[in-house]
Amino acid sequence: MTHINAHVETNRLERGKRALAEIDGEAGRKVIAALADIAPDFADYILEFPFGDIYCRPGLDLRSREIATIAALAAMGNAQPQLKVHIEAGLNVGLSRQEITEILIQMAVYAGFPAALNGLFAAKEVFAARNAAI
Repeated sequence: MTHINAHVETNRLERGKRALAEIDGEAGRKVIAALADIAPDFADYILEFPFGDIYCRPGLDLRSREIATIAALAAMGNAQPQLKVHIEAGLNVGLSRQEITEILIQMAVYAGFPAALNGLFAAKEVFAARNAAI
């Protein structure tokens, strides 16, 4: 899918739930569920703003959005759990393992070798978990 049409549904929360399910699948559902007992409102904010508003905008397809997200999270260097979720999401929206690996190698130039290494090890874990699930 290239993008989720923001104009089909006007309810940001419902649109965000649909987008999260399509993009992040089970990994995203687990994040939202983990917030239920500590910050359910924060879970709604995640669904409404990034997924209900930003991911549903026209202009970039979901593959392109996940490339940008994987690169940004890897460059941050302190968001391993979120990076793993978005590596899963990248695979869900059509990125290959090779493309994800190249995105992370590219981060060595702009974010440094430690950020690239951490990203590659996160990808290795996600890929191994996917292999085990097959």
